[in-house]
Amino acid sequence: MAKKEVTVEDRLRSLYDLQLIDSRIDEIRNVRGELPLEVSDLEDEVAGLNTRLEKLKTNLDTIDSDISNRKNLIEESKALIKKYSEQQKNVRNNREFNSLTKEIEFQELEIQLAEKHIKEFKVQIEQKKEVIDKTKSHVKSREEHLKHKKGELQEILAETEKEELALIKKSQDYKKKIEDRLVAAYDRIRNNVKNGLAVVPIERGASGGSYFTIPPQVQMEIGSRKKIITDEHSGRILVDELLAQEQKEKMAKFFKRL
Repeated sequence: MAKKEVTVEDRLRSLYDLQLIDSRIDEIRNVRGELPLEVSDLEDEVAGLNTRLEKLKTNLDTIDSDISNRKNLIEESKALIKKYSEQQKNVRNNREFNSLTKEIEFQELEIQLAEKHIKEFKVQIEQKKEVIDKTKSHVKSREEHLKHKKGELQEILAETEKEELALIKKSQDYKKKIEDRLVAAYDRIRNNVKNGLAVVPIERGASGGSYFTIPPQVQMEIGSRKKIITDEHSGRILVDELLAQEQKEKMAKFFKRL
């Protein structure tokens, strides 16, 4: 049996069907809107806040270690003061006594300096604990917000994922039926227009979504479905209103089955 010839009208119908399918996919993705990006940004924010918390806790550990070192230094200085004081009792001359006195004074200064540092460290600890508490509270708030947004996204995905996958497969199937050059032109136009409409019907004498009137002679050519005509202003592929209505009704039935 001879293979049925694919007419220009067949190509136009297939292209418009493809457009309706891809527009439906666009609608589904628009419902999701910025949610996936919002969830991703929130995940990054929470991760960043947790990293900050870890750094703050590490700083606290470092300060605790510094305090411990200063306390040890104080104990060492006290032990040296005791030792030098005992030695002063057995000195043979003033020079030895004065030398030991200087050592004792030096150790006393070391103790004062260590105590000053400990006080400063304790102030730092209080400040960092305050920052940690605020950061923890912020983390909790953002985690709750993230959980809410993830829930929203999961609900939308659960409602639309099956339909979207079926539509994507259908879109791919249609592209296989259409000549590569037409698919390439269709994709190029879709990528160059804001609303993704590469194939549009004539509406009230103008191409869909445009205010530029199409001359009556061109409208007749489009209605004859003998060749593929593009809008000279937008570059979109044009179909007549009747063909568009027929394909919309056909695809509406398909969408209902999904």
